[in-house]
Amino acid sequence: MAILPILHFPDPRLRNPALPVARVDDETRRLLDDMLETMYAAPGIGLAAPQVNISKRMIVIDISEERNTPYYFVNPEILARRGNEVFEEGCLSVPNIYENVERAAWVQVKAVGRDGQSYELEADGLLAVCIQHEIDHLEGKLFVDYLSELKRGRIRKKMEKWRRHTL
Repeated sequence: MAILPILHFPDPRLRNPALPVARVDDETRRLLDDMLETMYAAPGIGLAAPQVNISKRMIVIDISEERNTPYYFVNPEILARRGNEVFEEGCLSVPNIYENVERAAWVQVKAVGRDGQSYELEADGLLAVCIQHEIDHLEGKLFVDYLSELKRGRIRKKMEKWRRHTL
């Protein structure tokens, strides 16, 4: 397994919609494993392939305290949403920035797992938020897009300054 470099806002590659995965094979599983290792090392609770410059519709999530309950979503699709809830969100592509975002409180999602089998999942709370956040990445959307233009501009400036100091 390998730790992959994470793209940071405002990198334009984060805005590219991801392409569907044709089938889950050994290469797909290796990428999912690398994404999971990258997410754990960051540390984070979710990671989408576009964040590591892979234009594929793949997500890994693990919200467990023990970091031993990963979810794998290949070609995920939200089938239904209910309610609204505000959560403070952060993002591995926007490090050290946290803002409140309103999302659906409950989602039903359809995806293909690491084993290549299709499945459906109902989620609420943090898992629902994380699924929606990561699927947004597959569409080229970031959590900062839910914020006012003023806040987004301030975050962009902070990130550009942070990038200059870390490179």
